[in-house]
Amino acid sequence: MPHSTRELTDLGSVEPEQTGHLRETRLHTRVAYEGGFLQIHRDVVRCPDGHVSYREFLRHPGAVMIIAMLDADHVLLERQYRYPLNRAFIEFPAGKLDNGEAPFDCARRELLEETGFRAGQWWHVGGFHNAIGYSDERIEIYLARDLARHVGRLDPGEVLEVFQAPWRDLDAWVQQGRINDVKTIIGVHWLERVMSGSWPMTKMAAADDGQASPA
Repeated sequence: MPHSTRELTDLGSVEPEQTGHLRETRLHTRVAYEGGFLQIHRDVVRCPDGHVSYREFLRHPGAVMIIAMLDADHVLLERQYRYPLNRAFIEFPAGKLDNGEAPFDCARRELLEETGFRAGQWWHVGGFHNAIGYSDERIEIYLARDLARHVGRLDPGEVLEVFQAPWRDLDAWVQQGRINDVKTIIGVHWLERVMSGSWPMTKMAAADDGQASPA
């Protein structure tokens, strides 16, 4: 059986920023396509071994996702049609940042617009890069509680169904393939840890400036 003679490095205590020897150097960049909110860049890079290659990737303004809890047992979910895959998906409420918008402000706006609810309590659960091979998009996840119904304001062309479901059922929905949106899958697994008390969060201040203070 073929095997590599390359020596393995113990990265157990190495942070990503400590791996500068893996960095690729940009030699040239251009915008290959610019749409309404996505940009496709095509860069020429020099790899650490000297090889020159191309990198094509999407510039994205960033996004948020909200785990909105109606009570101790139920969360809000949405069914939304996604054109690239020609089908509807079950998702947590989410949306992209407007130009210059802070993630927390975006989370409060998207929750109200898409579900018609405001939240009296907010926590920042964490964030992740969902497509590191071809996009710089980062999604911040927030937990919202103490919900109160208001009037939602969906954008033109944004058609979705909002419903509630027991959060304890969602892991099975992931296993069954009923939920296969990556951000929602991550949200389901993180929510389980939040509810078990094993996931530290940052409580968000109620002021409109979106400043955070430790929970």
